[in-house]
Amino acid sequence: MTTGFKNFILLDHPMVKRDVTLLRDKATNPEAFRAAVKRISTIIAVEISRNFSLTRFNVETPLEITEGYKTNQDVVLVPVLRAGLGMVSGFLAILPEARVGHIGLQRDESTLLPVEYYYKTPGNIDVATVVLIDPMLATGGSCSEAIKFLKKRGAKNIIFACLVAAPEGIRKVERDHSDVKIFGAALDRELNSRGYILPGLGDAGDRTFGTL
Repeated sequence: MTTGFKNFILLDHPMVKRDVTLLRDKATNPEAFRAAVKRISTIIAVEISRNFSLTRFNVETPLEITEGYKTNQDVVLVPVLRAGLGMVSGFLAILPEARVGHIGLQRDESTLLPVEYYYKTPGNIDVATVVLIDPMLATGGSCSEAIKFLKKRGAKNIIFACLVAAPEGIRKVERDHSDVKIFGAALDRELNSRGYILPGLGDAGDRTFGTL
């Protein structure tokens, strides 16, 4: 769907719109919230993998031998702790062969900049398609730093996946990392004075894990 941004791909799907509405509703409980996050993540994974390469091979059915396909795309999923964890199962439903790493960022209260406190990914990410996962793209600061950390470790092909994005965050990532595609389920209006996405859906981590 056209959004006016060079690298932002907005999913235009009826079921995504339905589930984003569930995520926005403050009455949605954690169980229903997690289920909606998983469904949306599955659809995002389908869209991201649309152009993955395949290898042909022969497969034997109960009746004859026919041509089959398998993916030869090496994929590493890297959720940003902790909110990104809620999206992983949806991705693995479509990409069961994917390996999973983790990255943790926290804000330095003196500089207000994101600082890495945890990093663990599988080896050889330099030859993998790395999908960075975080439900919210707000100011773009944390996302941009996470991409920078991954590039320092050798990642060359990085995709960012989120549920909800603000224009400010998209512009930040496009400015800092023009080679990174961004997939999102919703493009929201703006950030408020505290850096929260409007209309948004609240704190995705707290709503996923019931820690409000």
